Amino acid sequence: MFNLLRKRKVAIVASVFLIAVLICGIFAPLISTFDPNETHGKDRLSTINSTYWLGTDNYGRDIFSRIIYGTRMSLVGSLGIVVFAVVLGVLLGVVAGYLRSAQMVIMRLADVLMAFPPLLLAMMLMAIMGSGVFNVVIAIGAYYMTRMIRIIYSLTLKIKEETYIEAMHAQGASTLRIILRHIVPNLVSPIIVQATFTFSSALLQMAALDFLGLGIPPQYPTWGNMLSEGSRFMTRAPWMVVIPGLVIVLTVLSINIMGDLLRDNIDPKFRDIVKGT
Repeated sequence: MFNLLRKRKVAIVASVFLIAVLICGIFAPLISTFDPNETHGKDRLSTINSTYWLGTDNYGRDIFSRIIYGTRMSLVGSLGIVVFAVVLGVLLGVVAGYLRSAQMVIMRLADVLMAFPPLLLAMMLMAIMGSGVFNVVIAIGAYYMTRMIRIIYSLTLKIKEETYIEAMHAQGASTLRIILRHIVPNLVSPIIVQATFTFSSALLQMAALDFLGLGIPPQYPTWGNMLSEGSRFMTRAPWMVVIPGLVIVLTVLSINIMGDLLRDNIDPKFRDIVKGT
């Protein structure tokens, strides 16, 4: 992992940026200069200055503070989506791959959900359940759960045909023991890689839902809500859109770069190539 990191300078920059984002999310009250919802009527739409480091919005709220608190909301929401998708996706994928009786029901349900574009599925579920962080996690996580199901399902089908699994059957091992002791541990690496890419995609989907007004309520500072509010003042105060948009792009790009690095580190063939160079 560290050998690959040394060979890829851009990965070092991405890791530093992600560490900074994580620090901002954890220590938001200490880093922010104002309360994110504190208004300053006389300073509406102020440009970048010594008082407001990234300017203010149409209500006079400090954009820097809202970006910092938005980091916390984005990280918590994306992490919740990843946990939801991984836990249910792995559980259903292993069951579908190992138990033929459950294969038809689980995989056809996954096919139905995957037939919808992720944003459209999330919008439909949010319209049914209403706004809120928990509902956002379910609405977005439902699609990425199906991707995890298909990956784990295919890998489980392959693993259960291995000789050592047949040997465990011959020794009288229970189904639960085989799944927990021999199948799931062999799925850890692909789960970690897929979780990384799910995290970045979930962050984008959350921002899209917030922008459309279907995600987290607008009174909470999120990057998507900031984009939605700033779009009405694009010509007068472009920083209201450019700054949160740039933060989203850089965060997603950094996560994808680290996901590629992690995938290459896990792939044995790529490790051999790196060692040979």
